[in-house]
Amino acid sequence: MNTLLVCSGGLDSVVLAHDLSARGDLAALIGFDYGQRHRKELGFAQAAARRLAVPYHPVDLTAIQGLLSGSALTDAVEVPDGHYAEATMKATIVPNRNAIMLTIAFGLASARGMDAVAIAVHGGDHFIYPDCRPGFVEAFDAMQRHALEGYATVRLMAPFVERTKADIVRDGARTGTPFDETWSCYRGGEIHCGRCGTCVERREAFALAGVEDPTVYEDRDFWRGAVERARG
Repeated sequence: MNTLLVCSGGLDSVVLAHDLSARGDLAALIGFDYGQRHRKELGFAQAAARRLAVPYHPVDLTAIQGLLSGSALTDAVEVPDGHYAEATMKATIVPNRNAIMLTIAFGLASARGMDAVAIAVHGGDHFIYPDCRPGFVEAFDAMQRHALEGYATVRLMAPFVERTKADIVRDGARTGTPFDETWSCYRGGEIHCGRCGTCVERREAFALAGVEDPTVYEDRDFWRGAVERARG
């Protein structure tokens, strides 16, 4: 299957890129600059495309940054520490982000004669991100069938949507994904902070998967307390 992957440069999408490539299904990667707090992750997406020898399509959406205000990822809002299950993590929601990116990705895929668009949303995202849940994926796929009816047939693939981050780490280990060539941290410093929601989730996933985590964190042990607090 000729598949376009929405790739942020994070662990989930890069693992999916390697998985699709191993099956011979990866056609290209598409990445989005929507004015996020840092662009560091985009370099990791480009590197994945080079490594897997597929085109990388960068899309500049920085004009919408001012419209998507109020998020810790696009505005002058402090990035919260802790686990994704904590209510404070709602500060990291970028409204309608996946719908915006997928709409553009489907336009590109249909114009280039591709069969599918893939996105690496997963079960751990369901706590706070409504555009990462199965209902959104199913509804968006149905909407695109109507949007492209009679012109192209492009399906939406979200193979991780019911799976855990630990499952994704195990998949990455199986396909030889270079985990140290992925970026998760919301703060975008020299190394992963170890305290923001995505760092905590990343650290926990490697522990649950029983896979060695090569990531360098400023605070390597914060995740344990964050997980305990989230579990109550």
